[in-house]
Amino acid sequence: MTSPILALRRAILDAASVDAELVSLMSGSLRLYDEPPRNAEPVYALFGDVTAQDWSTDTDRGHEQDLTLVVWSERGSTRTGLAVAERFAALLDDAPLVLDGHRLVNVRVTEIASARDKDTQLSRVTLHLRAVTERV
Repeated sequence: MTSPILALRRAILDAASVDAELVSLMSGSLRLYDEPPRNAEPVYALFGDVTAQDWSTDTDRGHEQDLTLVVWSERGSTRTGLAVAERFAALLDDAPLVLDGHRLVNVRVTEIASARDKDTQLSRVTLHLRAVTERV
């Protein structure tokens, strides 16, 4: 059985990879990773922190997930990171994503936050999502 976290990540990758606007904002290819690639130049995004809590009912097993996507953009260009985060938000908020082994009840964007990394001076935009899934 696929974990609900991995199933949701795969569905996000599938949806994002076919969005021409998002791919264009990310310099021609979807740059969404689990870990930062070596020597990667921004703009790219990472799957960030996630928690999955039991959301089961009497009849269905389910999870409520709080997850983040973290977009890194070049120095002095918060605008690019925000544009990518906003595009992810438009794609994912209330999206009918198809998950392997699970059914998506809903997914919502709950917050977008921007900050500058003190060490690298790169702009970081964090997209917070809440998703509820049920095992099928």
